[in-house]
Amino acid sequence: MRMPRRGLVIQARTRWLLVGLALLFSLVLLMYLLECAPQTDGNGSLPGVVGESMGKEYYQALLQEQEEHYQNRATSLKRQIAQLKQELQEMSDKLKSLQEKKSPKVNGMNYQGTKEQTSNDLLEFLHSQIDKAEVSVGAKLPSEYGVIPFESFTSMKVFQLEMGLTRHPEEKPVRKDKRDELVEVIEAGLEVINNPDEEDGQDEDDGVGDRQLYSENDFIEGYYRTERDKGTQYELFYKKMDGMEYRHVTLFRPFGPLMKVKSETVDISRSIINVIVPLAGRTEAFAQFMQNFRDVCIHQDKRVHLTVVYFGQDGLSEVKSIMESVARETDFHNYTLVSLNEEFNRGRGLDMGARAWEKGEVLMFFCDVDVYFTAEFLNSCRLNAEPGKKVFYPVVFSLYNPAIVYANQDIPPPVEQQLVHKKDSGFWRDFGFGMTCQYRTDFLTVGGFDLEVKGWGGEDVHLYRKYLHGELMVIRTPVPGLFHLWHEKHCADELTPEQYRMCIQSKAMNEASHSHLGMLVFRDEIEAHLRKQAYRTNSEAVG
Repeated sequence: MRMPRRGLVIQARTRWLLVGLALLFSLVLLMYLLECAPQTDGNGSLPGVVGESMGKEYYQALLQEQEEHYQNRATSLKRQIAQLKQELQEMSDKLKSLQEKKSPKVNGMNYQGTKEQTSNDLLEFLHSQIDKAEVSVGAKLPSEYGVIPFESFTSMKVFQLEMGLTRHPEEKPVRKDKRDELVEVIEAGLEVINNPDEEDGQDEDDGVGDRQLYSENDFIEGYYRTERDKGTQYELFYKKMDGMEYRHVTLFRPFGPLMKVKSETVDISRSIINVIVPLAGRTEAFAQFMQNFRDVCIHQDKRVHLTVVYFGQDGLSEVKSIMESVARETDFHNYTLVSLNEEFNRGRGLDMGARAWEKGEVLMFFCDVDVYFTAEFLNSCRLNAEPGKKVFYPVVFSLYNPAIVYANQDIPPPVEQQLVHKKDSGFWRDFGFGMTCQYRTDFLTVGGFDLEVKGWGGEDVHLYRKYLHGELMVIRTPVPGLFHLWHEKHCADELTPEQYRMCIQSKAMNEASHSHLGMLVFRDEIEAHLRKQAYRTNSEAVG
């Protein structure tokens, strides 16, 4: 069936109208997109065409700006780090300077600053050595084995505990450096005394003409000891022949030049010594002791009180008679006799003697009846004990059995002639602590003797250890004027095993020197050798 022509025309027009509408819609859409597209620096270029080159420049500029910012920041941080380093170096230098002042080097010193600062630093170090050494105050020690004893010396001789190969308890210094050292010390002490400064308490208005000058001849005695990590301490005493005042000078060599610690005048003219002697029996030995006491204390020193504490009744009347006889003959009445009707106890006897004194403070000398002392020793006792500061524990020279020492003589010489410091005549009794000089208040403050110790030995060591454990300085040194006379020793069966061992040890050491004991042990062998020698000599003469 054929369509009519008019229908075909309408269908064609409708198709073209739809195409036109589609084109119109597309044009409107394109215009919308152009209006809404983002602007680039005011340019309406489309991406991917002209705007592409403009975006690279933007980001390059942005990156360059950030790089400059970080470079400026890094430069600022570097500058701050440099400032911190400089401040740190300055602080380090200051700290180093402070450390050098506190503990400067002695060898290979590398101080900065002036010579004056270096000198001050050295003096500060040397004075710190004095402060650390046991010079002005005592050191707490665990036992008697920690004590560093002094050696004593005069202008001619040294009295030494460490005798070396010579084994001489008394000798002139063999080594030249030792001789030069002691001469230098004595001269240095004289320099301090004769040229005092303000610290010595001398009146500045006193001229040289008004001041008494001292010389080498006025040197009496000295003591020295060395602490290995600090230095050497010297205690020096000087006295004019016609005076009673002693000049005491303390020097210290801190492994370098001598340094004055102090210089003082010591007046001992009014210093009374209470000599306390515990006793039981042994009246013959007491008579000999009183003869020495008469010569030294009554006739020479004249500043001594004698206290005898006697145990038991047997022999008491004889002892009393001896003391009264001496009193009548010498007009000496400064003595006390304390009687105890009990078993002998040395510690209790000395304790009772100390407490029997009722006149206040006094210097005490704990003595035994077998001890011989000189007037010089009494002055050493006064010079080396000071209340609240120091106690004196001299080392006694113990004499051997004179029957062995002088076996080649018919009879031994008098006691006065036996008082020599020779290796075959005696030894330094460095294990004994019974002879001591100390003030009464110090003795009572420390608690006195251990009265539980019975019989022989031990009480003196207990007292000695009390002082070592305390604050007082203990002066331990051999002295030339103190001797222990030989006497036959009996070790009682009632002693404890420890006391008996000590007693036997003391008995063996008191008898003779090592060489003399060897001669006794090998006497039969020696006599056999002499007989063979005599027989051989006679045979050769006959032949």
